[in-house]
Amino acid sequence: MTPNPESSGGSAAPSHAGVDARRRAWLRLLGAAPAAAGLATAAAPTPAQARIKTSAHIVIAGSGLGGIAVANRLSKLLDGATITVVDRKEEHNYQPGYTLVATGIWPVSKVRDRNADFLPAGTEWVKEMVTAFDPASNTVTTDSGRQIRYDYLVVATGLHLDYAQIPGMDVAAIGQNGLGSVYASPQAAEATWRAMQAYCARGGQALMTLPATPLKCAGAPLKMTFMLRDRLRQAGTLDKSKVTFESALGNVFGVKVINDNVLDRWKQLGIDVETTQKLVAIDLGAKRATFASPEGDKVEKPYDFIHVVPPMRAPDAIRNSDLSWKEGPFAAGGWLEVDKATLQHRRYPNVFGIGDINGTPRGKTAATVKKSAPLVAHNLVEVIAGRKPDENFDGYTSCPLITREGSAMLIEFDYDGKLTPSLPMVDPLQDSYMAWLMKYRMLKPAYVAVLKGRV
Repeated sequence: MTPNPESSGGSAAPSHAGVDARRRAWLRLLGAAPAAAGLATAAAPTPAQARIKTSAHIVIAGSGLGGIAVANRLSKLLDGATITVVDRKEEHNYQPGYTLVATGIWPVSKVRDRNADFLPAGTEWVKEMVTAFDPASNTVTTDSGRQIRYDYLVVATGLHLDYAQIPGMDVAAIGQNGLGSVYASPQAAEATWRAMQAYCARGGQALMTLPATPLKCAGAPLKMTFMLRDRLRQAGTLDKSKVTFESALGNVFGVKVINDNVLDRWKQLGIDVETTQKLVAIDLGAKRATFASPEGDKVEKPYDFIHVVPPMRAPDAIRNSDLSWKEGPFAAGGWLEVDKATLQHRRYPNVFGIGDINGTPRGKTAATVKKSAPLVAHNLVEVIAGRKPDENFDGYTSCPLITREGSAMLIEFDYDGKLTPSLPMVDPLQDSYMAWLMKYRMLKPAYVAVLKGRV
């Protein structure tokens, strides 16, 4: 059973006293959880492994969560290795927090940090971007023309937001004239909130989009839709507004039980859904968006607010290299060809992938990196030691799906789309204040712990 749309998480609207009591109970539980977890780590550390002595040179392409997490782990597992991180970006962005910024819950400062604060001591940091991979010669080339040889390579480049596939789209215009898009940057998330505020003050037609490609944080378009509706309710303009979710797929989420749950909730909330409608063009000045069906039929729709989710693919450096999939479902996006279990490249055994770049059935979330970073580091060390990778990844993905301010669902699942809840007190199909507090307060500290190789 889904909750009352206007309640904060029960099957019926609770009294204020009941909500306050329940929240106090959750707060007590959550207040103790981080300290308990920290004490457990300090009091009962896992047995220290003997560091593997090696003179290997490991290049890590990318300094997002995956790249830095693996660098920190390798620095603890190896003795004598040279670890080189190649990435120009000096600012580290907590991307799971973008939806909180874009809906007015967090200030933008909470998602902006410095990579220098997280890279392990002794790491060589090449502040350039990889523009070409040549796995046959164990070489990467940077945008300055520098060639860097490696013995082992970890690809952690992330993905490319292909806004260029939408004629008329201008990332610089996000925040203006009803245009929102949470993915582009912290600044774009902040600007999206400005556009959302302006829209909610007046109401009108909102179009929320979903492309047909694999996505990082596939729950973000759903969170934005739930929160837009909640902000309209708070602004008192819900009766003047219409929210329509335009999906280029036959669904709104890839896990059926979650898809059906969300559709049921949206039906109760009055959110319309149109499937197989792909955003193919936008006129920002006229505030009109063009959608196409799989048959090629096009329709132009006016909007007062639109949330654009761009198609996503591998960066050109991977897509144009021999590291990408050459056939199968991941070839079109140019995704990294890895074994979905070991995350080792299927043709180049000295190459591993982590994070959004991997061509795997699921797994483009920070939670995926949390579980796979230890595995990638371990399997790479096994290969350095002359052994075969012996740990397998199950595709774990997590999505704290915000349903309104103060309430969320904690959704966890594997490659097969099977729900894999890790907290027995949280029902993944029921929204709760507990799941909200995890998203709002606990996941950023956990993310930093992953970065530092501590989780």
